[in-house]
Amino acid sequence: MSEMSATNRRKIKDLAKTISKKVEHLNKTETECLILEFCDLLGEKERPGEESHGLDKDRFRGFLFNMFGMTDYMMMDGVFRAFDKDRNGFISLEEWIQGLSVFLRGTLKEKIKHCFRVYDLNGDQTISREEMYSFLKDSFSRLPEEDREEAVKDLVEMAMKRMDTNHDGLVTLEEFEEAVNKEDLLLEAFGPCLPDASRIEKFEQQVFQKELEQ
Repeated sequence: MSEMSATNRRKIKDLAKTISKKVEHLNKTETECLILEFCDLLGEKERPGEESHGLDKDRFRGFLFNMFGMTDYMMMDGVFRAFDKDRNGFISLEEWIQGLSVFLRGTLKEKIKHCFRVYDLNGDQTISREEMYSFLKDSFSRLPEEDREEAVKDLVEMAMKRMDTNHDGLVTLEEFEEAVNKEDLLLEAFGPCLPDASRIEKFEQQVFQKELEQ
């Protein structure tokens, strides 16, 4: 960051001060580091906080792969949707900071909402059998195709029995939260959409080492 101008350093510090007040789990210095990472991904070191759109899906996929080892496109696209709160197809700077606050250090309640958004493929505020099937269909890839389909359907029905308390064939956020609170292993029942502790530690060690020049 030796070539960063004093003006841009001030901009980042001001942005971090403002945004850090809106997130629960990051301090001002950590927020500054995440702003720098965002600018690096966009190639906008000279224009911090002034991106015309934000982080698109392809760049975000690359970030998830490089930093957290995620490889499943459907899951990565789900995480993108969870970050992209306004659903405009780009992750803004504030969405980036808020999303990573939960992704890295969220409470169980926050992580439940995150996972639910990932699994809600069509954004209708429910998880359907079809959506469960879409995520689980590769779980038994070594089985013959005819056996695989039955195994996945059985798994979907097991999930429905545990989550769909009103038996309407759909799982709401409230039902999902109730199920996870009873059995926390259900948090990522339809596939991993949160980083494990070792990936988080590595990311934080790498990214939070960045500092603005004084």
